[in-house]
Amino acid sequence: MKWSPEAEAAVKKVPFFVRKKVIGRIEKEAAIEGKTIITMTEVEKTRARFVAGMDSEVKGYQADTCFGQNGCPNRIVMSENLLKRMEELFEKEDILGFLRKSVPGNLKFHHEFRTGISECPNACSQPQIKDIGIIGASLPMITEIPCSNCGMCESACAENAIQIKAEEETAVIDFQRCVKCGKCIGVCPTGTIDEEKKGFRILLGGKLGRHPRLASEIPGIFNEEEVLAVVKKCIDFYKQNSTAGKRFAEIYHDPDFLG
Repeated sequence: MKWSPEAEAAVKKVPFFVRKKVIGRIEKEAAIEGKTIITMTEVEKTRARFVAGMDSEVKGYQADTCFGQNGCPNRIVMSENLLKRMEELFEKEDILGFLRKSVPGNLKFHHEFRTGISECPNACSQPQIKDIGIIGASLPMITEIPCSNCGMCESACAENAIQIKAEEETAVIDFQRCVKCGKCIGVCPTGTIDEEKKGFRILLGGKLGRHPRLASEIPGIFNEEEVLAVVKKCIDFYKQNSTAGKRFAEIYHDPDFLG
């Protein structure tokens, strides 16, 4: 459906975490009315209805994902099952019911517990600004197989985290720079660089707003069961400590609570 320049500019001002929902609502309501062009009139009509009925649309949590499931070449892990199980956990823990009891007045989308899963370090789902962010990871390791000094790993590494030691027939990885994308593993023709572990990185406590902060990472790479255990512990911590709609990031300070 076509949009007028004014309407298009207006919808770009909508917060990104509800923009897709708003655009879909505007186009759906305009189509019902037989409109073929979205103008400011349609935008304002939908905006008024959307704000008035927001409380009924809040589900208590948001679970954003990246484009990995659509065939992204950077995909490291498959997260469909993890996403499904996380959503089931949020439903079981009744986050929506908790918010309705603890938040005075009507609920808004900014009250929701936000999570983001990205299947590679490109992090398209913006996990760094979510209450819980999850990133696919492939940890490289140096094997005893001699390096052929081809230079492919160095070329593939965007972080400049690999240095070939030609005389020693090996390579060195700077893990302070490495983002665990696995690119070097895929291009190494000799097996000098191999995969030590594959799984998920976990980031906690990110948020935007008036007092933004980036999520902090828990050391390690976790499998699906371990991720779900961390999510469960975060939910418990949140329900025990959040009052009046405080976000997880506002009450989370020290990862020591994970034990």
